[in-house]
Amino acid sequence: MKKFFAKTFLVLCALGTTTFAFAQEAATAAETAATEGGFHNALKIKFIEGGAEFMTVIAILLILGLGFCLERVIYLNLAEVNPRKLLKGVEEALDKGDVEGAKTIARNTRGPIASIIYQGLLRIDQGIDVVEKSVVSYGGVQSGLMEKNFSWIGLFIALSPSVGFLGTVVGMVMAFDDIERAGDISPTVVAGGMKVALITTVGGLIVALILQTFYNYLLSKLEGIINQMEDASITLIDIALKYTYKYNNK
Repeated sequence: MKKFFAKTFLVLCALGTTTFAFAQEAATAAETAATEGGFHNALKIKFIEGGAEFMTVIAILLILGLGFCLERVIYLNLAEVNPRKLLKGVEEALDKGDVEGAKTIARNTRGPIASIIYQGLLRIDQGIDVVEKSVVSYGGVQSGLMEKNFSWIGLFIALSPSVGFLGTVVGMVMAFDDIERAGDISPTVVAGGMKVALITTVGGLIVALILQTFYNYLLSKLEGIINQMEDASITLIDIALKYTYKYNNK
C-alpha cells in the first residue's frame, strides 16, 4: 500500500510539472496562433482558453484513467488461456491416476482458470463436495482480483464531465461579471465568455467518452473470462467425479 501511494505521488508530481509546462507553452502558442496554426497549437490554445486549473484536472483524470485501463488490459489479456487444452491435460493425467502431474500442469499455467483448477485438485481426495466448494470459493476470489481498479475507472468517468461542468459554471459566472463591468450585454463579451466556459465541458466529455470505451472493452473481456471460469469449473467437477469413481471406489 505504501508503495502504491508513493508511486501515485510521484506520478501526480510528474503530471503537475508536465501540465504546468504545457500550459506555459500554450500561452506562448496563443500569441503566435495567427501565423503558425496546426492541430497541436490549436489544442494548446483551447487548453489555456478553457482555464489551466480545470483543464489540468481533466488532463490528470485522463492520464490516470488511461493508466488504470492499460493495467487492466494487460492483466486480463494475461489471464486468458486455452481452457480446453488445460482441462484435456488435467483429464489425461487424472485418467492415469497421476494427481501430482495434473497439479503440475495447472500450477505451470498462468491465469485464474488454472488457479481454480489447482485449488480443486488440491482437495480431490476429500470428496466432490469439498472440491466443488473450493472451486466456487476460489472462483469468487479470482473474480474479485480481475475486477480490481474497475471502481477507479468508473470514478474517473464520472468525475471528468463533472469537473468540466464545474468549469463551465465558473466560466459563466466570470462571463456575467464581465457583462456587469462592461455595463452592456455585448455579443462579443457574451459569446467570448461562453465559448471559454464551454471548453471545459467539451474536454470533460471527451475524456469520459475515451475512458468509457476502454471500460466497456474491459467489461466484455471480464465477462468472457468469467464465463470460461464457470465452464471450466463444471468440467473439472465432472473430471473429478470420474477420477473418484475410478480410483477411490476400488
